[in-house]
Amino acid sequence: MDVQIFGLKNDADTRKALRFFAERRIKTHFVDFKIRGPAKGELRRFADRHGIAALVNRHAKRFRTKGLAPAHYGEERWLEILMAEPSIVRMPLVRWQQRVTIGPAEDTWREWLDTPGR
Repeated sequence: MDVQIFGLKNDADTRKALRFFAERRIKTHFVDFKIRGPAKGELRRFADRHGIAALVNRHAKRFRTKGLAPAHYGEERWLEILMAEPSIVRMPLVRWQQRVTIGPAEDTWREWLDTPGR
């Protein structure tokens, strides 16, 4: 089982996800958005499953300082903003095979571990 985790190393929820899989000896591939920003295709994969609104962290400090609260953009514009400002992305983004989660989702991750033939 190989899990991809996208986020920022200094984000508490991203660290929890890394710890969750490490404690269960699950191999992870971590992509730090500070080092390599989010790719549009990868963000789109999560947005297609959960909607673009689920990707946007409206409580992020950067979201407020950029003045995005009243913004009503389309999906493409939000993807561009999220690529340029990864600290606005709700983290962690976790992917295993074709399954994805946004934010802390330990119950879902446990279901993945219980999947036969994983």
